[in-house]
Amino acid sequence: MREFQINKNDSGQRVDKFLTKLLPKLPKSLMYKSIRNKKIKVNRRRCEISQRLEEGDTMQLFLAEEFFETDTDMRFLQADPHLDILYEDAHILLVDKPAGMLAHSNDEMSADNLIDRIKHYLYRKKEYRPQEENVFSPALCHRIDRNTQGIVIAAKDAASLRLINEKIRSRQLNKYYVCVVEGHMPKRRDTVVLYHAKDHRKNQACLADRCREGYKKIQTGYRVLYRGAKNDLLEVELFSGKSHQIRAVMAYLGHPLLSDVKYGARRERGNHQALCAYKIRFHFAQGEELSYLDGKVFTLDDEKIKKVFAARDID
Repeated sequence: MREFQINKNDSGQRVDKFLTKLLPKLPKSLMYKSIRNKKIKVNRRRCEISQRLEEGDTMQLFLAEEFFETDTDMRFLQADPHLDILYEDAHILLVDKPAGMLAHSNDEMSADNLIDRIKHYLYRKKEYRPQEENVFSPALCHRIDRNTQGIVIAAKDAASLRLINEKIRSRQLNKYYVCVVEGHMPKRRDTVVLYHAKDHRKNQACLADRCREGYKKIQTGYRVLYRGAKNDLLEVELFSGKSHQIRAVMAYLGHPLLSDVKYGARRERGNHQALCAYKIRFHFAQGEELSYLDGKVFTLDDEKIKKVFAARDID
């Protein structure tokens, strides 16, 4: 029998969700059977699949040893701990991710990525102690493409992760980008409504002007900041957050991001699409957790943005 103490980062989760993270080798069918047969208990009493765990609870597991992980995963220590931090407090980090870096590892051999750098950084500060956690580790609240530079929010604890994710869904957190597009936009300012689906085989977004099966509505706002001789510099606001949204929308409008060959752009100077997540604005109600962030705006400084677009022809 194994027993686990439910800590603050575990609390609030359903029993089945917690077990899925705790015991990835345990088949779901066996997990449900074990709950029914009282081989999995909470506070030494029968539990339900949908029961919410509370801090201080204990969970008893009468399962074969083969389903338990024996070693703590410390591969994040292979990542470089250096981060370009815009803001940090006890609950969250705002980090400037460089273009070319993965947000998460895409395979077991990928030793350097943003979330592993964050884990390594917090481990060195003694703010992340993996041996003391059952299932939680610091996590990104959202992500940006590998070849896009810019601001990414990471949560240090489970409650902050849930809250920031909810704020993103409810549009109480605004994300802004700057980009260079080929040619000139037909309007100086517009909000574009389209429908989005992901072709996972090609790792590419598909758009349509009307709803289709499997497609989700997306909204993208833009305004022209600077009109050059050949190309426009835009500020873009996402009113939804789908994979490759800005890249696909601009290509759909006939003005792909400069150097974004995947979405039909010509090969130009620069290795990455001319896109940067440069600003985040918080709108949090007073009295709730993280309300101290209400009204705060975090922006990359002008020099960082200029570096993103260095040698790009917008004049």
